[in-house]
Amino acid sequence: MITEQIKRICGAVPCALLAPLVLLGCSGGSAPGDAYAQGAGDTQRPGDVPERRENVTTLSPAEHCAAVIASVVEAGFEDEARVTCHSDRALIHSDSYPSHEMMTGIVGTNEQIPLPAPGYNAPVHFNSAFTGTPQTRDSSLAIAVNGIPIFDYSAGGEMSVDDLYYHQPHVDTLLRQEIDHCGGHVGRGDDYHYHELPRCMIEQMDNRDENPIIAWGFDGFPMYGNDNPDGSPIAAGILDVCNGQLDPVFGYRYHTSEEPPYIIQCLVGEVGDLSAVPTIGINRPSGRPTLVEDLAFTHDGAGTGLLTYNYQGESYYIQSWPTDGESCFEVEWKTVTNGGVVESGEYCHVIRTGGGMGPPPGGGMGGPPGGGMGGAPGGGMGEPPGAGMGAP
Repeated sequence: MITEQIKRICGAVPCALLAPLVLLGCSGGSAPGDAYAQGAGDTQRPGDVPERRENVTTLSPAEHCAAVIASVVEAGFEDEARVTCHSDRALIHSDSYPSHEMMTGIVGTNEQIPLPAPGYNAPVHFNSAFTGTPQTRDSSLAIAVNGIPIFDYSAGGEMSVDDLYYHQPHVDTLLRQEIDHCGGHVGRGDDYHYHELPRCMIEQMDNRDENPIIAWGFDGFPMYGNDNPDGSPIAAGILDVCNGQLDPVFGYRYHTSEEPPYIIQCLVGEVGDLSAVPTIGINRPSGRPTLVEDLAFTHDGAGTGLLTYNYQGESYYIQSWPTDGESCFEVEWKTVTNGGVVESGEYCHVIRTGGGMGPPPGGGMGGPPGGGMGGAPGGGMGEPPGAGMGAP
């Protein structure tokens, strides 16, 4: 599936533009009907986000809370993601470490290893107003129902509003072969996250045949797959620049798609200070993008893992195992970035809020009638000390 996507998109992008970045065998030309993938020179563009408006949904906070909880429970992920509800938002708590395979199929790696991040939580706001302007950042924009963060498709830092309207092939993680078969990879914070359809997660979902909600934007609007909730296909030109459309229940919904931008790439609803939404960081030296062969990752689900790959006939690795420190791991690596020298040390994941967001106001709201899912120890979204912010 991913290979077919690359070939189709590659046909619409000059090979000279991609050659320094990816190992692809395309030969120029344009794919019929692939207007979005033409790049910034194309005059066609997706529609704008909805105009600024309040009260876009009739759902009460309790009903919205119930929908978030149901999306996790009905998918069968209540052991991986926990939901707590507050006066203006739900929080989805997880360790940002999926139970499906990771890293398989990656060619372009930044030489990082996935590590669990206990204490991660992401907001799902209730009854957000439309801002009238796309909001983006160089980090996550949504949270999957298994508790894994979702970024936009790019790997080149935060895109401008103008960038959002045209496919940017030079930073496309799919074209750069940086995405695994499950639609994700690990960032510079040793944090696993999605940049594209989370197909392995969807395969795990108990309700996968029901066109379910697969994720939530931080602004509170749900995300569905490539089809409408009733299973009907989405007509061409319907999705706006954030890859979404109006919804009769929630007011708006996001989608995944076969064509760029593949997944959410901006938010349409209010979230307060977007820079304050939690991110995952670590103080371990980051690697640089490298094209490798035979990359493989094995792990025990708790932080003991081994990532191996080859580069120009030499073997390299990164391995990890938990220590007694909270969210801390011993990591040893021999990478292309560090010239093949073996290095090691203890490094700890931190959840950084960027300041200003703080815990939800109004205290706990509890779950809907029938019971909730319990909360993470410590409640709220307080800011931990120190450490840098994970980048895609």
